[in-house]
Amino acid sequence: MGKLAIYKYVSFMFLVMSATLMILTIAGLFGGRTTPTTNHGLAMLVYALPFLFVGNVVMLIYWVVRKRWIWSAMPVFAILSCIPYIGTIYQFRFSSDVDASKAGFKIATYNVAMFGRETSGFKSGDILSEMKKQNVDILCLQEYSDVCGDRRNSDNYREYFPYHAYGKDDMIIYSRFPISQSNTIEFGNYTNNSAMWADVIINEKAFRVYNVHLETTGFNRTLRKVAKMELQGQTITENAIVQAIYGNYTMGMVVRARQCKIVAEDIESCMLPAIVCGDFNDVPYSYTYHTMLGNLVDGFKECGSGFMSTYRGLKKARIDYIFHDKSLSGQTYYKEDLSYSDHHPVFMKIAL
Repeated sequence: MGKLAIYKYVSFMFLVMSATLMILTIAGLFGGRTTPTTNHGLAMLVYALPFLFVGNVVMLIYWVVRKRWIWSAMPVFAILSCIPYIGTIYQFRFSSDVDASKAGFKIATYNVAMFGRETSGFKSGDILSEMKKQNVDILCLQEYSDVCGDRRNSDNYREYFPYHAYGKDDMIIYSRFPISQSNTIEFGNYTNNSAMWADVIINEKAFRVYNVHLETTGFNRTLRKVAKMELQGQTITENAIVQAIYGNYTMGMVVRARQCKIVAEDIESCMLPAIVCGDFNDVPYSYTYHTMLGNLVDGFKECGSGFMSTYRGLKKARIDYIFHDKSLSGQTYYKEDLSYSDHHPVFMKIAL
């Protein structure tokens, strides 16, 4: 094969790669609007969007260097289409852009991972100290445990948070403002996850605060199970691991799709301004994200800055959120790098 033929072949392959990346990127962006119950593959493309975006950037650089302006239109189109998605994980905003002088209240959400199942109260006490430091007024906790030696964590928190409402099992909302009523949103017997809400009265005005914990991906659980089986002497092929992970991901997506629809319908029927907090166990632009967001405002897109990931493990992803009713206005949105859980706590100040 001559040099000219090789040159044409390489150019053709790069052209195919560009077209494929563009198509997959557009499909991934639409995948977030597709329910996983009908199309697993399309819905799962959302998880590949960061890699697809980088791939399109590489293709753009390649075509620019080659001065192939017509072919560069494909990665340019894909990159421009990703702008709304990029805004859900990164915000170009400086602190000087934020006006935090207005009166308001601060709300936080935190998956505390059962406080590491320790009963000394050390972790829960440190978390409470951090909430005081951040001047948090309403705190939504997931994977919460009230066990603290011979006392309850709710007793320790009572001095700073006089009011609280329990959800199912591992859910609680703490508040410095009165709570008029609360309720649990059940997802059924097939899961340990749930949601809850509490009506919080601030300056004689009621707000409904939702605390949500949706089904996990099962990724870490699968890896732990594989490690346990290997320690027992069983041989696990890489193909079997991939199939198990894919199966858990697709099952998790389907379950979360059902759960988030239940919560979204409850939010839609609510007559009070809603604030939705929690661990959604899903990434921005996913079906879960779009369904939970509905007509609400994503606090990070409104007043966050920089790169936002809330999971502390190897999967650097934003899976913890604070959304709010359009009648409200956010002032600040940020996370703190605490080591008490596999999640970061997320904080938001909302103007009154």
